[in-house]
Amino acid sequence: MGRILAIDYGSRRVGIAVTDPLKMFAQPLETIDNNKIFDYLKAYVARETVELFVLGEPKSLAGGDTDSSESVREFQKKLHELFPGIPVVNIDERLTSRMAKQTLIDAGYKKSDRRNKKLVDTVAAALILQSYLETQ
Repeated sequence: MGRILAIDYGSRRVGIAVTDPLKMFAQPLETIDNNKIFDYLKAYVARETVELFVLGEPKSLAGGDTDSSESVREFQKKLHELFPGIPVVNIDERLTSRMAKQTLIDAGYKKSDRRNKKLVDTVAAALILQSYLETQ
């Protein structure tokens, strides 16, 4: 059985989350520098079976494109080229960073920890993945 891997793509960092082998739970994995993401994904896919990529799709509150929409589309295109056998599903990522910060507050993280953008990005990726799992 393969896993589902979620990606919260950003201009500087990329949050990664993954399911358990039974695809029941989303778990934050790590945050990777943007310029190292494809090397990371190649290594991950080489050691783990990935059935599906879930990619956070940036949307404005009104539902339109944002400043980062084009870079996410470029990222998705490259993802298809490098991993043609793994489908990509887009999930609306509106407000996931805000929800990630609230999740950290609810979990009792200190304010200094909540300012860690890498932590916020991995939690946001997990929220994107959990949102996908709930639709299945």
